[in-house]
This record gives sequence, C-alpha cells and structure tokens, in this order.
Amino acid sequence: MLPSQPLLHAAVFALAVLQALASDTFIAAVYEHAVILPDVTDKPVSPDDALALMNKNMDILEGAIKEAAQQGAHIIVTPEDGIYGWHFTRETIYPYLEDIPDPAVNWIPCTDPTRFAPAPVQERLSCMARNNSIYVVANMGDKKACNSSDPGCPSDGRYQYNTDVVFDPEGKLVARYHKYNLFRRETQFNYPKEPEAVTFETPFGKFGIFTCFDILFHEPAVVLVSELQVDTVLFPTAWMNVLPFLTAVEFHSAWAMGMGVNLLSANTHNTGLAMTGSGLFTPEGPTAYHYDSGTEEGRLLLAELSARPRLSPTYPPAVNWTSYATSIKRFPGGKDTFLGAVRRDIFTFSELRHKTGNYTVCQGDLCCHLIYRMSNKSKDEVYVLGAFDGLHGSLIKYHWQICTLLKCKSTDLNTCGQPVEASQTKFETFSLSGTFGTNYVFPEVLYSGVQLAPGEFEVLHDGRLKSKHGTSKPLITATLFGRLYEKDLPHPLRTSS
Repeated sequence: MLPSQPLLHAAVFALAVLQALASDTFIAAVYEHAVILPDVTDKPVSPDDALALMNKNMDILEGAIKEAAQQGAHIIVTPEDGIYGWHFTRETIYPYLEDIPDPAVNWIPCTDPTRFAPAPVQERLSCMARNNSIYVVANMGDKKACNSSDPGCPSDGRYQYNTDVVFDPEGKLVARYHKYNLFRRETQFNYPKEPEAVTFETPFGKFGIFTCFDILFHEPAVVLVSELQVDTVLFPTAWMNVLPFLTAVEFHSAWAMGMGVNLLSANTHNTGLAMTGSGLFTPEGPTAYHYDSGTEEGRLLLAELSARPRLSPTYPPAVNWTSYATSIKRFPGGKDTFLGAVRRDIFTFSELRHKTGNYTVCQGDLCCHLIYRMSNKSKDEVYVLGAFDGLHGSLIKYHWQICTLLKCKSTDLNTCGQPVEASQTKFETFSLSGTFGTNYVFPEVLYSGVQLAPGEFEVLHDGRLKSKHGTSKPLITATLFGRLYEKDLPHPLRTSS
C-alpha cells in the first residue's frame, strides 16, 4: 500500500530536518529574476489580469525553485517586486494584493487554501515550498482593512504593505515582514507604524528578514543582528546600482562582513534600471555572486554556508575601527586637497601623485589614512584618497562616514567621484583606515568590471582594510563605509497614513 500524500510529506520533511541537524552547514540559493512587468496604466486591471501576470512570474520562479531543490538547496530567496514588478500607484497595485495573516495562525495555504480570504499567490508559493521540500522566500503585497476608529487609517480604508513571506518545507507560512524603510518612489505602500524585527528558527540557524532600502538603516537591520543575534539574513531586493559605493554586490558583501552574518541577497534583473547583482555573502566574503549588465536573463546561485557563522573557526575577530587610525600621526601626503562631488555628497580629496605614498585626508571628525604602492602608474589614470563625514540624501537624510581610495573618471580632477566601471591600475599593496565615530563600518573592494575581490583583502582587528598579496585585477575603489545611525535626521515621510 502506498503512503498517503500527507504522510509522505511528513516523512520527507522529517528526513530533511535530520539531514540538516547532522550538519553545521546548509545549502542556500538565491534567484536573480528578470521580472515580467505589467503595462503602465492609471486604472486598475481586473483581479484575473493581475493574477495572470503574477502567475507568469511565478512560473519562472517555480522553475528556479525546483532546480535549486534538485541541487540540494534548503532555502531559496527570490527578489523584491519579483511577482508583479513596479510602476504602480496606490490604486493600480490593489488588484495584486492579498491579505497575509500573522504566521501565528499556523497555516499551510497549499493544503487549506479557503481558510482565509482568497489567496492564490500564497497558495501557490506554499505549494512550491511543500512540493519541493524547501524554504521559499518571496516578496508580495499585503492589504489590511481599517476604519475611522484608527486615526491613521488611509482615506481608502486600507493599509498596503510591501511584504516578505517565508514558507517552510511543509508549505507553512512561518514569517511575514512589512518593509519599514520604503524607497522614495514606493508611494503605493504605507509605512508600518513600528519597525518589525522578524525572526524564525530553522534546523540550520536563526534567520531574520528585511527588504532592500532597509539595509542602510538601524531598524530593523542592525537590531536583527546586534540584538536578536540572527545567523543569516534573508534579503529580497530591487536594487539599482550606484557607483562608486552602492552597487549591489559591493555593498551587500561589505554589509555581511561588517555585521558578521550570512546575507542571502536576491536582486531583480533589469539592465535599463541598472538592476543586477545578487549573492550569497558571509562574514568572510562572498561564496557566490552574480553581476550581469549585458543580458536580460535571470540567474540561480547556490552555495554551502556555515549555519552558525559565529561558531565557525574562520569567523573574523572583532574589529576596533579606530585603533590604528587614532594611534598614528597624520601622514604628510594629502595637504593639497580639493573638493569633489560623489553624486550630491561633497568629499575632500587628495590626488595620489606618485606610484607609492602615505596620505592623510580629513573632513569633519573623520581622518582617513592610506599607505599604498601601485604596480604601475598609468599616465591616463588618476586615483584619489577621499573623506566624507556628513548627511547623505536629498529627502531622507542619514549620516555617512567614508574613507575611500578611488579612481577618477578621467585625468580631470573635476571628474573624481563620478561613476567608473573600468580601470587599468593594479596595486601591490594598500592599507586604508579612519578615525570612525561608529562600530558600523562596511569594507568594500571593487575591481574593474564591477567585480569583487574574495580572499584578496582583510580587515585587521585594529581597523585597517588591507590588501593581502596585491590586487589581481585593476582597482576601482577600496572603501570603508561607516554609518552613524544616531546622527540620522528624523524621517520626513514616515507617518501612519
């Protein structure tokens, strides 16, 4: 007699749990998805048309989920906006939304789809997880009705949230997270009244989750790691790359290293909006990453990660980010400084005039020290040491402290700070440090072609970002990116309506 479907699922799930418990590692997957976008319209489409578009995207996501599961993955992350895209108003996104319950209701949509209001997207995601015995992480829209008894209730009688959901290998909804830091164009969604610190336990560590723009702020990102001690962060994103410091793979890898956790980053893929760059990032650096600005194809990445990286023998030691920089006198180089703009941020720069040198550049409370030796000094390439200590952002203002070794766009010093993707100069050695006023510093090294440098640099316990054996490829930037969260200005848009 063949076992029943529920018994079979239970047996498969129990086996998966035992296998995971027997190991200190797990296999993680992320899928960079070229989203099928809806037609731009100022009138809402029908619920059937909305579901038809979402099913087209979920067809692709399901293929990636099946492939990941066949390759042994325990969990897969899919991107922000991956099911329906973007370019919505508050009204036009409404047909794409579902009411997502609190996971405390203990619900498997795949086997009990009619328990709540119709939820075809949740049902399908739940079945993808259940049928493939894998954790599935997805991003979708949540709607919550409200009325005049709630003073914050929007005039249309509902809250709309950018929402991450997680289904376990049985298909049960185990996590729901409402994005707290909306990007400025996300006017279709409401800000949650309070930040949600969402975590859940798995056989392979404690997981937390947040979305895209959240990674630049204290809540909930830093809270999940520093206070709630998650091992791995799940990170659906729709990230537009911004050189020189905020390309997806560059900053997300740096954040994982700076915070000392795994980060599973799944980006959307749209080269017209400079969206590409996904990866499986660890405290030691990237185990797998993808950056492709040349095609319109999706990409599945898998890697084996430490389940509890803090317990790993290779876990990096704690860093005192100011120890070295405050113990030395200022280097003589760097006296001839000039101001230059990185987008709207005014940096203090000093040109690296020689093949080798020691430089110090200061701005505000931050002094940046650089010791370097170039392999070759090209006459048609200029590098600078730069410092920035101030508020970034035109509307939402948050405080950065940055020390950077940076290639200029041309030999014209007025181009220093403008985006550069290619370079020719390699460095035999560099050592960068700064007098940071924060413990939250993220180390970035970016090579020509927007490539990372896994294993080629280290952060010493005294706060120096240092090359190990010289750069194997030409350098675009080596940067220490600091965040002074306590100096951020109050958020101008975060109201409950």
